[in-house]
Amino acid sequence: MAQIQVKNLTFAYEGSGDDVLDNVTFNIDTDWKLGLIGRNGKGKTTLLNLFMGRYDHQGIISANTSFDYFPYPVTETDNRKNAIELIEVWKPHVEEWQVLIQMNQLGMATECLYRPFSTLSFGERTRVMLAVLFADENEFLLIDEPTNHLDSAARDIVKEYLASKKGFILVSHDRDLLDGVCDHVLVMNRATIEIQAGNFSTWWENKEKTDAFRQAENEKHLKEIGKLKSAADRSGRWAEKSEHSKIGFDPVKDHDRSISTRSYIGAKTKKMQARVKSYETRIDREIEEKEGLLRDIERVSDLKLQPLTFHKEVLIRAADLSLRYADSSQELFDGLRFRVKRGERVVLTGDNGCGKSSVLQAILDRTGDRDFAKKTQMLVSGDLEVASTMTISYVNQDTSFLSGSLRDFCRKRGLEESLFLAVLRQLDLSREQFSKDMEDYSEGQKKKVLIAASLVTPAHLYIWDEPLNYIDVFSRMQIEKLILEYEPTMLLVEHDVRFREKVATSVVKINRKKAEGIPEVR
Repeated sequence: MAQIQVKNLTFAYEGSGDDVLDNVTFNIDTDWKLGLIGRNGKGKTTLLNLFMGRYDHQGIISANTSFDYFPYPVTETDNRKNAIELIEVWKPHVEEWQVLIQMNQLGMATECLYRPFSTLSFGERTRVMLAVLFADENEFLLIDEPTNHLDSAARDIVKEYLASKKGFILVSHDRDLLDGVCDHVLVMNRATIEIQAGNFSTWWENKEKTDAFRQAENEKHLKEIGKLKSAADRSGRWAEKSEHSKIGFDPVKDHDRSISTRSYIGAKTKKMQARVKSYETRIDREIEEKEGLLRDIERVSDLKLQPLTFHKEVLIRAADLSLRYADSSQELFDGLRFRVKRGERVVLTGDNGCGKSSVLQAILDRTGDRDFAKKTQMLVSGDLEVASTMTISYVNQDTSFLSGSLRDFCRKRGLEESLFLAVLRQLDLSREQFSKDMEDYSEGQKKKVLIAASLVTPAHLYIWDEPLNYIDVFSRMQIEKLILEYEPTMLLVEHDVRFREKVATSVVKINRKKAEGIPEVR
């Protein structure tokens, strides 16, 4: 067991006025299974890149081990190569047999290595990369969000595999994965970095207790400061009034005073002034003890939603539905049956490529919405009834089309700019990002743009396609709370198990060529 030591680490991107990491110090053991947790934009991926030596920085990173990073970069040329050829590109010092051992543990067929990488599914690509990553047992591994775009089955495979390993940092916003894999967490709080033994749930439970204690302590200090300020103000006013009465008096009105009284008043005034000074010292001490209590508390703002109520009870009905693209003879699935009724939140699940997003697109095409309908060459068999005249708010899983300024985005979507920006702030997008081109945003920040646009759009039905990819865990809980409070009618594709368990009123599983439409009513 060795240690990785980070001391006084400071880093900022060129041209940025803010440090991503500021004087960070911590130690970690190389046999830990360490979950890295933090808000979007806090520097998680940046920290991994610093471990890889990709950026110049101030401070010290000391390690008696080498690092490797997931995901590996894949170029257009790489996509045309067989996966086995990419082993030499990604990790040239390992042998094929070492990779095959890991693939066996991941439940993968050897033939996946002999197919062009572009023909592999998201889950297969992830597992091939992980097999190569873990083929060398003498490295400390940096794993950045391995389950994005993966279906539930693939996520379970990755979770079981990582749980059997050690010696890595895992960046993930998937609470189920963090709980099933990690034995330590490194948390990038708002102002500090902390390390705790345990998984995400253990840390979150401790955090809630700590935050409650700190808030109570903060309230106690505020009350004490208020009392001390009132006492200091009273004593100060009395001392000032007494000081003014030392010199000059009316013998008629103040017949009980004499010149000798002046020294008595002066002494008493001095005593009161000393008392004021004592109050001020105590106030400073209370303020000092109060400072820092709330700096790491996650102030999760309550989001608001403006769902509209449609006059019909059933908004969508699918019966014996099958979909096929015009250029393919293979149906994605057949026999799909489900309904979306007013007030329900229906989640579609299934393996990658089974047609979940295609179902959503077929529904959008039926609405004729000029913003979201694509009129793809999709052949629909069976019944698909979509209520007419209803307003739909849509979150696309693809963010690649986002570019330009937020102001232009609002103008194009017809959004109220001030309200839209306010929701982005509540989702913890910093004001510094408002002036940037969206093309320069991280994937998590782009997702927040789409979610904020959806939230400020009053709608009868909210259709969200994998909305939580790249979204930090705090924002996920924020969105869960919003949905449970306002109970909008929703049709979603989402693989986050915890999110699905909390918000779904029914789950419809889609299988290739066969679909089960019996909802799991909670």
